[in-house]
Amino acid sequence: MNTPSSTPLSLRIDGMTCASCVSRVERALSKVPGVTSATVNLATEQAEVVHDRTVIDTTALIRAVHDAGYEAHDVPDTPDAPVVPSPSAGVWPVVLAALLSAPLLLPMLAAPFDPHAHALVPGWLQWLLATPVQFWLGARFYRAGWSAVRAGSANMDLLVALGTSSAYGLSVYELLRGASGHLYFESAAVVITLVLLGKWLEARAKRQTTDAIRALQALRPATATVRRDGVEQTLAIGALVVGDLVVVRPGERVPADGVVTKGASHVDESLLTGESLPIAKHPGDTVTGGAVNGEGLMVVRTTAIGAESALARIVRLVESAQAGKAPVQRVVDRISAVFVPVVLALALLTLLGWGFATGDWPAGLINAVSVLVIACPCALGLATPAAIMVGTGAAARLGILIKDAPALERAQALATVVFDKTGTLTVGHPSLVAAVPDQGGGLAAPALVELAAALQSGSEHPLARAVLDAAASPIVPAGDLRALPGRGVAGVSAGRDLRLGNARLMTELGVDRAVLDAQAAPYQSAGRTVSWLAQCDPQRPAQLLGLLAFGDSLRPGARAALDNLRRLGLRTLIVSGDARASVGAIARELGIDDIDADTRAEVLPGDKAAIIDALKSHGPVAMVGDGINDAPALAAADVGIAIAARGGTDVAMQAAGITLLRGDLALVARAIGIARATHAKIRQNLFWALAYNVVGIPLAMAGALSPVVAGAAMALSSVSVLTNALLLRRTIEKGRPEQP
Repeated sequence: MNTPSSTPLSLRIDGMTCASCVSRVERALSKVPGVTSATVNLATEQAEVVHDRTVIDTTALIRAVHDAGYEAHDVPDTPDAPVVPSPSAGVWPVVLAALLSAPLLLPMLAAPFDPHAHALVPGWLQWLLATPVQFWLGARFYRAGWSAVRAGSANMDLLVALGTSSAYGLSVYELLRGASGHLYFESAAVVITLVLLGKWLEARAKRQTTDAIRALQALRPATATVRRDGVEQTLAIGALVVGDLVVVRPGERVPADGVVTKGASHVDESLLTGESLPIAKHPGDTVTGGAVNGEGLMVVRTTAIGAESALARIVRLVESAQAGKAPVQRVVDRISAVFVPVVLALALLTLLGWGFATGDWPAGLINAVSVLVIACPCALGLATPAAIMVGTGAAARLGILIKDAPALERAQALATVVFDKTGTLTVGHPSLVAAVPDQGGGLAAPALVELAAALQSGSEHPLARAVLDAAASPIVPAGDLRALPGRGVAGVSAGRDLRLGNARLMTELGVDRAVLDAQAAPYQSAGRTVSWLAQCDPQRPAQLLGLLAFGDSLRPGARAALDNLRRLGLRTLIVSGDARASVGAIARELGIDDIDADTRAEVLPGDKAAIIDALKSHGPVAMVGDGINDAPALAAADVGIAIAARGGTDVAMQAAGITLLRGDLALVARAIGIARATHAKIRQNLFWALAYNVVGIPLAMAGALSPVVAGAAMALSSVSVLTNALLLRRTIEKGRPEQP
C-alpha cells in the first residue's frame, strides 16, 4: 500500500518476452535509490514503481531498465492514457517467414515415402531460403538475447537464438563439407517462423485482455459544448473547468461529472456501473462523465473533471488491479529466476550425453536444440496476469471494481460474509413512521419532531434526512452540536440541552424508558429503527421527551442475494448498531434461521472491526457496507466490499478491496464467484504452462521431439494460456450470479 511519503509511477517496458525478463526488470528498478517497490506486468508490458517522490529521478529508472537490456518510456498521467501492450511488428514477418520456410519442409514431409527425399531441395537452395529467416526476420531474438547476456542473465530469446543458430550452424558445416545427408535448415527456419507466429498471436490476445480499460477510456468524449456568458462554444475536453455549464444533447455522452441544472432525461450508465436500465435525471441530480444521455436536453454544471472524475478514478482502480501481482505469482517468480539457466544446463547435458553415449554428435546437437526451443518461460509469465486482467476487466463491466490482485485472491477463499444493515441490506432511505412524545415531557408530536430536526440540521445521515423531511416548518439549527459516535447527537435547541440517539445512549444517560418501552416494542419487532430524544439538566436526571420510529425497506433482491451466498457455502451475518428486535426482524425477512448466532445488534462502529477479527478464526471474512461509517470494519475484513451507490464512492474505494458501483446485492455473490473463477483459471494456466515444460523437456532430451515439433509446442503454450484466460470473460458474462 502506498504511504503519504511515496507515490506510484508507471513505465512502459519494451523488449520483454518471458517471466525471466519480468524478474530482471523488477530487480533493476528495485535497486534504484528511492524505490520502495517495483511490479512488472508481462501482459500489459508496464512497470508500476512506488517511490519516495523527494528522491526518485525518472531518468534513473529508465537508465536502470536500459542497463538491464530493455527500454522504458514514461506513461502519460492522464485519465485516458492507453494502458495496452506495445504494438507488434504486424503479421508480415510471419507470412514472409512462412513462405521462405515452407519449401524446406518438403524433404521432411516426403522422407517416409522417398529415401532420397533430402535431394528434393538442394542444399544451396535450403541455405538461401533459411538465411534471411535466421538473420533478418529472426534478428529480434539475437538483439534481445545479446541484451540479456550483456546484462548478465538469460531469457527466452537467448534460448531461441542459441537453438536455431546451432541447427543452422550444423547445417552450414554439413553443407560445406559436402555431406549429402539430411540438413537441418528447416529446423532453424521453421522454429523461428513458429515463434514469430506465436508472438503475433500472443500480442493479439494481450490486446483483448485490455478490452475493459479501452472500453472505459472510450467513454470520455473528445469535446464538450460549454455555455459561457450565455454563448455556447465547443471546447476540447481538457479545456473544461469546474463550474462550467455543459450542454448535453440527446445521444451525447456526458463530458464530466456534474449536477443537472436544467432539463430532464434518462441516462445510460451501463458501461460505468453495469446497470442495464437508463436512470431518470432531473435538476439537482448528479450525473457521471461518460454516461450516455437519452431523450432530453440537459444543462450540467461540472463538479469534477479530468483525473478527479469518477470515470478516471474507476480507470485507475481497474489499472491498479490489472497491474498488481497475486500472491501465487511469487511462486512463479522464484521458478522463472532459475528457469533459463537450468534449461541451458539441461541442453548441454543432452548434447554431451548423446555425444558420448552414441558418438552421434549431430543428433545430440539437434536434441539439445529441441530442449532449448521447447522450454518456454513465456507461458509462466502470462499465466497469472492474463487471468487477472480478464477477470477484473469483466468484473468492471458488471459494475464490480476489484482494487488489487491480493483482494481477488482473498475473495475466492472466503468463509463468512458480514453485512451492515442500514443502507446496505436496506435501501438507506428511511422515513419517519411515528413520533411518540412522553406524557411527562409536555411536548406534542410536531414539537418533538422539530426538536429532533434541529439536532439533525446539516447531517447527511439517512435517519437525519428522514427527520428533516418530516419537519413541518423551517428549522433553526441547534447550537453546540456534537456527534456521539455509535450513539447519536447532542445539541442545544429552544433552551434545552438535548440528546437524540439509540437505547445505549439513553442507558448511559440514566434515562428511564419504561413508560415508552411498551409503545416502542411493536415498532422494533416490525423491524423499525427507534431513536430516543431526551433532555439533560445538571440539576436532575435526564428526562425522556419521546421516541421516533423509522421505517426502511429491504433492498430489492436482498433475500435472494443472501440465499446465493449460502448456496456458495458461505456463512452470512448481520452486524448493526440498531436494537436487537429491529435486527432480528430484518434477519427473519432475509431467511436467517439462527438469529442469536448470525446477528450482532447494538454494535458501535468501532466495535464492528473487533467482531470481524473474532470471526476470522473460522476463516477469511468479507464485510459488506456502504463505505462511509463502515470504513473501519471494511478495512479490518480480509475483503471489504463497499456499496458506492449512495455517494460514498471515494471512501469506499479507499477502504474496500471490492467496490460495487450500484446497490444490487446480487453483485456480492457475483464478485465472489468471479474471484473463484479467476483463481481457478490461474491454476489451470499455471498447470498447462508447467506441463508443457515438465513433459516436453524430458521428451526433447530423449530425442522424441524434433526441433520443429518443439517450436510448435513452445508457441502453442503461450497462445493456449492466453486463450484459456480469454475464455474466462465468456464464462463470467454468461454465468449466473451464484455461479459465474
